[in-house]
Amino acid sequence: MNIQRLKEIREDKDLQQKEGANAIGIKQQQYSEYEIGKRLIPINYLYKLAEYYNTSIDYLVGKTDVRKPYPQSILK
Repeated sequence: MNIQRLKEIREDKDLQQKEGANAIGIKQQQYSEYEIGKRLIPINYLYKLAEYYNTSIDYLVGKTDVRKPYPQSILK
């Protein structure tokens, strides 16, 4: 799966791949492979990326065009 939005949102924030990779604790090469669709992104990394970029997983994977994150759940 090509996560085109991952690259778009990173570039919109004027960040380098290395910064996104550091935010989730991986190497830049692995992050690059996620952006081009060479590797599938594990759900725990998708969760961290959505938090880091202040968006939702659904936005990153193209299930919604709404960039804003979902409201916090009252259930914890």
